[in-house]
Amino acid sequence: QVQLVESGGGLVQPGGSLRLSCAASGSVFNFNTMGWYRQAPGKQRELVARISNYGRSKYVDSVKDRFIISRDNAKNTVYLQMNSLKPEDTAVYYCNRAPWELSDIVDVAPWGQGTQVIVSS
Repeated sequence: QVQLVESGGGLVQPGGSLRLSCAASGSVFNFNTMGWYRQAPGKQRELVARISNYGRSKYVDSVKDRFIISRDNAKNTVYLQMNSLKPEDTAVYYCNRAPWELSDIVDVAPWGQGTQVIVSS
């Protein structure tokens, strides 16, 4: 059973924008903090943004003021609006449950296929 489906990635020039979407099953999404992660080639997966069930959000410093995470609880969908994209944002982006505090431990769902974002001129 597919639980997470990411979409919206693509090739964009530096300074451009993309909007990612993630459709999740209710068992993954409901009442949970959700996050967007990314993994660049040769690097570990990192959590770049998360949003609580009530809409509070946190961001890693490298994307703060450029990315906006949001969620539609009626549609079990989480979004990532990415603006002012930089080449270093190039990565495969995934969504999943996320910890609110980075020290917290969460039971992540099986990872989806992710969506590739390439920022290049």
